Amino acid sequence: MAIPKIADYSMPQPETFPANKTSWQPDAKRSVLLIHDMQRYFLRFYGEDSALMKTLVDNLVRLRKWANENDVPVVYTAQPHDQPAGDRALLNDMWGPGLTQADPALQGIVDELLPSEADIVLTKWRYSAFKRSDLLERMQKWGRDQIIIGGVYAHIGCMVTAVEAFMSDIQPFVVGDALADFSQGEHEMALKYVATRCGSVVSAASLTGNESANAETSRTWLEARVLKLVEDEPELDPDENLILYGLDSLQVMVLASELKERGITVSFEELAKTPTLNGWWSLIESKRMAA
Repeated sequence: MAIPKIADYSMPQPETFPANKTSWQPDAKRSVLLIHDMQRYFLRFYGEDSALMKTLVDNLVRLRKWANENDVPVVYTAQPHDQPAGDRALLNDMWGPGLTQADPALQGIVDELLPSEADIVLTKWRYSAFKRSDLLERMQKWGRDQIIIGGVYAHIGCMVTAVEAFMSDIQPFVVGDALADFSQGEHEMALKYVATRCGSVVSAASLTGNESANAETSRTWLEARVLKLVEDEPELDPDENLILYGLDSLQVMVLASELKERGITVSFEELAKTPTLNGWWSLIESKRMAA
């Protein structure tokens, strides 16, 4: 029932993220940053010297700095140490007593991410950060309709919070490289579910800025993204019309949006005129040369 020891795995990189079904873009003026369950209790299961944890914490620190610089409210979730069996209810059957039998000090947020006086810390009772909290009311009061989610665990609280945000007409963005999970497979499953069912997957760099973004938009990156858009065809003829592989107009819009994030402004109409891998790469190179 309890959380198992978790083996280290490689943090998913942006070029491996699933293709988003929507073309939503995060907007600091509309957003709230949610740092989900980054308590010592949950992170201890990864063990000491976890490279995954270092990457996770570093990216969340960057996101919090971005939020502070852009007047984005920062909200934390933290489960309480005192969880009576009646309050915990069905979670007892699935996970056991939780923090109740652990050292009370483990309830605290990790030192690198300690909340400031201006931040909001919600008491977390269920998978969703919206359940039994005033998060939705706060967001409505602030006039915010986007939520950016990072933390643990990707396929449980983070994903379920994204689903509930979507069901409340709030656009959820999960930061694919600012999450961690029980395994790489479950992490990737959560990203795919959000990207295709209820939200959008973004990278920490796309939010906080990355001067090398253009350099990372390689031919290999483009081919990998197109393969994701057409649901992992084993290979592509670079001169074949991508519509024959099942590409649709919404996916073309998504690619245009991703390229814009990387500093390459290409319109939907330009991409639609040359829907081949070679045609798109030539278009990208021409845009770079003109910049």
